[in-house]
Amino acid sequence: MTTRRTRGPYAKTAAKRQEILDAALAAYAEAGSRGVSVRDIAQRVGMTDAGVLHHFGSREALLTAVIEARDTAASETYSPETVLWRTELLAQNAATPGLVKLFLDIAAASADPDHPGHAFFTERYRGLRLQIAALLAAGPPPGLGPAGPVADADAEWAGRILLAATDGLQLQWLLEPSIDMAGDIGRLRDVLLDVLDKQRERQPGPADTP
Repeated sequence: MTTRRTRGPYAKTAAKRQEILDAALAAYAEAGSRGVSVRDIAQRVGMTDAGVLHHFGSREALLTAVIEARDTAASETYSPETVLWRTELLAQNAATPGLVKLFLDIAAASADPDHPGHAFFTERYRGLRLQIAALLAAGPPPGLGPAGPVADADAEWAGRILLAATDGLQLQWLLEPSIDMAGDIGRLRDVLLDVLDKQRERQPGPADTP
């Protein structure tokens, strides 16, 4: 009996947090680039601003959790291979400028070690770099890029460049929506892979070593 009583409040709290996050994701997805207030989110779930923030501790923690929820939803829909080789995720982002702006705002703010999102974004970028590097090191699909795997050091470098370009393009796109983010990143990826392939061809093989 005691176990059942203690589980109830925790389950309700988790459910309410998820309800708030779902409402926040919907609000940002519908908002364009004008932004969303805590009050906008609170009204969607029938709560006060203070009630919403109570479940997260602060506005910054709430917004970081929204980005985490966005990433979780994306990972359930798109595999790392799909994101790197076909870039559908960037094309989808173009339909939700509010979420793109929120991501860039929170990512920039998280550079402060005291920001609630600092650990999340640090691990996020590290994990994405490793994912991209692993995909490149394993070798692109047939017909795309090098005919074989990319060297580990080159794969890590390419991962950093692709991530940096992606975030930079999202900012430019918010200012100039005619920019084709997915197309631009796809072209950059192809150029990087082509350069790495040519670089590998110029390197001497074991038989060429004196």
